[in-house]
Amino acid sequence: MKIAILEDEPEYTDLICQALRATGLICTPFQNCNEILKELRRESYDMLILNWHMPDLSGSQILDWVRRKLSKTIPVLFVSSCSGESSLVEILDAGADDYIHNPIQHSELLARVRALLRRAYPHHQATGQIAFNDYLFDTNSGCLTLAGKKIETTSKDFSLALLLFQNMGRALSRSYIIEAIWARDIEIPSRTLDTHICRVRSKLELRPENGYRLAPVYCYGYRLERLNTLPNKSKQITSSPRTR
Repeated sequence: MKIAILEDEPEYTDLICQALRATGLICTPFQNCNEILKELRRESYDMLILNWHMPDLSGSQILDWVRRKLSKTIPVLFVSSCSGESSLVEILDAGADDYIHNPIQHSELLARVRALLRRAYPHHQATGQIAFNDYLFDTNSGCLTLAGKKIETTSKDFSLALLLFQNMGRALSRSYIIEAIWARDIEIPSRTLDTHICRVRSKLELRPENGYRLAPVYCYGYRLERLNTLPNKSKQITSSPRTR
């Protein structure tokens, strides 16, 4: 999972990144607010760790932008050198998910980050079988079923479909998807992702008449949405096994 870190003190940035990278998390550090806000407009992150006292924008201003422009459920952990109760109340009242005090202790940081990620992405922590309504993903066997019927998928299609369902309603950037499914160091043709998206949409019947929409987000990536209402004409969702 990817975490964006806003911190203008290099020693604290290094401490946070070292602690989180040791657990397999991907960390991207930023030294000023304009830099991170520009990046958040074009890239997806699973969590933000922000310094409450930045010289160019206040913590509340950054958080207000995040809640208006990004997913309202993205976990935000603030770091502050102020330890008083009033400071803690101010940060939490502003809408932060949690707060940690400098100097940071590795064990406390990891515990708080894990707790926030578990709360925000419960399906990412699950193993074995993961159900999304009639869709059942078996992560051990790589088997995907719809209403009890097996859908034939490649391993990449299975992983891509699971990633989309785990982030239902959230726009994912193309680079985020490619890194999650193919890894950053693997060069893939520009149309490969689009081809896999098209195949997943077709095989899983992710169409509005079935209650789902898998659509491109202009100049960004893709979003899978579950529609609240179905068209008046009801339709039984069926799935026919297909092979590549």
